[in-house]
Amino acid sequence: MAGPPDAAYKLPVEGFTGPPEEIQRQWFEQVYRGRGDSMKQLTWRAVLMGSVLGGVLSTTNLYIGLKSGWGIGVAITACILSYAIWTTFVKIGLARTPMTILENNCMQSTASSAGYSTGGTLVSAFAAFILLNGHPLPIPLTLAWVFFLAILGVTMAVPMKKQMINIEQLRFPSGVAAAETLRALHSHGEKGLRAAKALGISGVVAALDNFWHDGFAMFSRLAPYSSEALVTKFNQAVLGPAWVGRTVMFSWEPIFIAAGAITGLRVCISMLVGGTLCWAVFVPVLQHAGIITGSGFKDVVQWTLWFGASCMVTSGIFGFFLQWRIVLSAFSGLGKMFSRRAPLTEMEAIETPMSWFAAGQLISLIALAWLAHESFQMPYWQSALAVVLSFALALVACRVTGETDTTPIGAMGKVTQLTFGALNPGNVNVNLMSANITAGAAGSAADLLTDLKSGYLLGAHPRKQFIAQFAGIFIGTVVSVFAFTLIVNKADVIGSDQFPAPAAQTWAAVAKALSLGLEALAPVKVWSIAIGGAVGIILSLLPVLFPKQQKYLPSASAFGLAWVFHWYYGLLFMLGALLAHGFQKKSPAQAEEYTYPIASGIMAGGALMGVALIFWQNGPEMFQKLLGH
Repeated sequence: MAGPPDAAYKLPVEGFTGPPEEIQRQWFEQVYRGRGDSMKQLTWRAVLMGSVLGGVLSTTNLYIGLKSGWGIGVAITACILSYAIWTTFVKIGLARTPMTILENNCMQSTASSAGYSTGGTLVSAFAAFILLNGHPLPIPLTLAWVFFLAILGVTMAVPMKKQMINIEQLRFPSGVAAAETLRALHSHGEKGLRAAKALGISGVVAALDNFWHDGFAMFSRLAPYSSEALVTKFNQAVLGPAWVGRTVMFSWEPIFIAAGAITGLRVCISMLVGGTLCWAVFVPVLQHAGIITGSGFKDVVQWTLWFGASCMVTSGIFGFFLQWRIVLSAFSGLGKMFSRRAPLTEMEAIETPMSWFAAGQLISLIALAWLAHESFQMPYWQSALAVVLSFALALVACRVTGETDTTPIGAMGKVTQLTFGALNPGNVNVNLMSANITAGAAGSAADLLTDLKSGYLLGAHPRKQFIAQFAGIFIGTVVSVFAFTLIVNKADVIGSDQFPAPAAQTWAAVAKALSLGLEALAPVKVWSIAIGGAVGIILSLLPVLFPKQQKYLPSASAFGLAWVFHWYYGLLFMLGALLAHGFQKKSPAQAEEYTYPIASGIMAGGALMGVALIFWQNGPEMFQKLLGH
């Protein structure tokens, strides 16, 4: 049975209702049938195209991460690039047939894995190792670490998918945006053409805006007129250096506005309220008391991250175990993983089997434990503890990503650093690399779930999409590690004006602070951990106590996340949510048709221009290093 054409197909963004079994049955019958069971998706051309694009984009993410500490997801960028490239191939005769929408979805999963999930900890933990030791890890050792961390994270997402995507149907805004982008690109009907046109126009406008923001800085005559320079002057004149140092200022970055439009009011309000309490109340109080003596985000976040990380950790884990029935259901396949019986239902047959989860976790555990023992004399039992802790914290990271579209890799790593600061005091390398396990696993798991959300909305075969994601690990590991080695060719590059590496600076600072054990933490940080944990538990209990008011209750994940990134990000998210809400109230039909395409176009256009500018500015130097000149 053929499914609806892409133009007529409506993404089930709002999800389904009913008991868990009924929700899954509705998706299987209304979304998967006629699409995932009959359409090409996991093909060699999709995997190869995704690998090539992911390898290229992984290099840009390294540059962006070393400059800003911020990683840019590559899924939407890869969707548009692959569609445009393959369509060109078909027109000029290099390819016979265009890719199906599900082939393109598998392709973006491969590209996302290669371009994002394998390089996340290179700009944080591995760069911090260089800061602390004055030299990088050997290339073979780095390759092994990155590869097995990616396997750990990708397979870790297998049992989470049923709860967070199938049952809870978390939003995962970038996943929604990628699915909408693909649907618009592949639509040929009148409605699809309108959506594609809206996506294209918003993408071009966002690209031009990004060039105004970053591209003008490349020309001395234009630099004073860039949007960043103008906004900086405005902030300094109106708010002053004190508030700017606390990140309480305005910034013009439409990508975050678009993400807020997709995320929704509840999460964005929680983020803005949490960020305001942090940066406009907590930080000034500590500064006036003389506790915080530095200024700027890098110095201040060393004090704020403890509350935010604790809030996210306790709320995520506590909220997860409040739904113990779903937990048991997610792991029900563990007892059957060695059984040779056929799957009990059609739905079980297309899901990634739990045996893959068990195999990936076991192989990764053995490999990482051996690497840690041989490299840093880390006891095997501590490596096992790091993997177990990684699973718990990956649950948190994936939930935060599902609600806010931001993966708190750094915050999750800090919890592991705190734990190993008590278990193995004085050993900064063990502290750092144990946290690397957590951060790497959390980043890869959240990335896979974001891609699986796209597939869920489009009706893709979950197991085939998992294989596509797994395939990207290989090319991503090689390209990311060698590019990192070429970029960071000497230790003093990290922390320089060219590559400030704020994420690495934070990781290194925490490792140093914990080198003498828990007593190294200031009382304010200890109290922040305790209060943040309590707030996380309370916010997780509120939806249970008041289920009818759930949509009005704050999100613990968003509230805690606001304490570990800039205040103005929360403002931009909130602006996007308000614009989308107002559009929905004024023109419901048009909002339903255009909100997601426009938001997706802004995110795609901004990302594409960002990639182009990175290559324009740094490409020649990178290729010269690659060729040995």
